[in-house]
Amino acid sequence: MTGERTRSQGGGPGDGSGRRVNRTLILAVIAVVVLALDIITKVIVVAEMTPGRPVPLIGDDIRFALIRNPGAAFSMATGMTWVLTIVALLVVAGIIRYGSRLTSAWWAVGLGLVLGGALGNLVDRIFRAPGPLEGHVVDFIAVGSFPVFNLADSGITVGAILLAALALFGVEPQQRPADDPAGDGAAAQDGAASAASAEPPGEDEPSGADTTGPDDTTGPDDTTGPHDTTEGKDLRRDA
Repeated sequence: MTGERTRSQGGGPGDGSGRRVNRTLILAVIAVVVLALDIITKVIVVAEMTPGRPVPLIGDDIRFALIRNPGAAFSMATGMTWVLTIVALLVVAGIIRYGSRLTSAWWAVGLGLVLGGALGNLVDRIFRAPGPLEGHVVDFIAVGSFPVFNLADSGITVGAILLAALALFGVEPQQRPADDPAGDGAAAQDGAASAASAEPPGEDEPSGADTTGPDDTTGPDDTTGPHDTTEGKDLRRDA
């Protein structure tokens, strides 16, 4: 009984706060993994490759080609580096703030991918040349004639596609618990009935012993008294 009341009050292991903690952990883990992979690959590429000397992987269709990108993902908006840095900071702050209220695991995955990618490119803009907020992002993955990109760009793109699909199919980022209201009402009624049955009987309620008493029963000898017998004998004697 106590356990059921605790769960109904939100203190059980499956309550909304527990779900939010789990979703926030998913978002954080995915963001850290994407950020770590992006930083490691960029460090290796910068140390081992020379700009203008691509390394083919599958012919000329898929190759590594080191470039320095002052713009956004896929080399867009190359003349707005500092603006893109501020936008990235706002995106990161918004995701961190909003992520603590998530109850959907898929939304946590999508936002984690976007957050990790945004942080990866933000690290380049803050710490790489030519200076803070204007650093050039390291891109090195080339596929056909598509603009060169990096793992951070991939995380942002995949995460954005996932979030768009979730919104399209009606998956809410903050889902309500799938508790049955009717079931909750029945449980509340059962609890009230149990509490009422546990209360001691009131003073106005008659007990079983009070329903009958010795004075209420009438025996067969009470119908006639001794004087009735005497009067009958006197009548016969006169006759």
